[in-house]
Amino acid sequence: MRADAAIRVQDLCFSWPKGSSVLNNCSLDVPLGSFWMLLGINGSGKSTLLRLVAGLLHPQSGQIQVSKPVGFVFQNPDHQLVMPTVGADVAFGLVAENLSPEVTRQRVAEALNAVNLLHLQRRPIYALSGGQKQRVAIAGAIARHCEVLLLDEPTALLDPDSQLYLVSLIRELVKSLGLTALWVTHRVEELNYCDGAFLLEAGQVVDFGSPERLRLRLLVEE
Repeated sequence: MRADAAIRVQDLCFSWPKGSSVLNNCSLDVPLGSFWMLLGINGSGKSTLLRLVAGLLHPQSGQIQVSKPVGFVFQNPDHQLVMPTVGADVAFGLVAENLSPEVTRQRVAEALNAVNLLHLQRRPIYALSGGQKQRVAIAGAIARHCEVLLLDEPTALLDPDSQLYLVSLIRELVKSLGLTALWVTHRVEELNYCDGAFLLEAGQVVDFGSPERLRLRLLVEE
């Protein structure tokens, strides 16, 4: 992988069994320490590409190189929060590292503080709003000291205020923690917060670069 890329996808091809092709020689590079977005209409291959980068799916051909560890945030946080309370859920992701209780507590507190949820550490998951649940999922990735954060339409189920708060939070975390983030969206207003964007059509990146230019392109095409 190039020294300045945290994610590199080269000539990636993927098809579902007995289904049509989803990705066709798809290539992209996400610069280290930056916040990029992946745009495209439904069925363009955005979420499939993100799952391939995360290692949740495996391509038929092509190469994927990504800085590890990788954190993944689903569209619906209920699909990944498994413990009864906020602190316990963040700590659960650290079990495989065999950390001491003291280090685990420190990691959990630092991660929750980063997403402004430290005061809710003992709060039951069921009592959280959708936006707070997404922030718990992000805290879980931060606690594991992830290098790359992948987010699959994380604002799709949120109200407008929570949408803007979450995307601005990711921008802040990328800069303050040195993360690299790739965010799938179809909301052009979210482009105001990223460093760059890719436009995916029929399983290929057809344009990339300035979020301002891509936003104008999408608005013209509507």
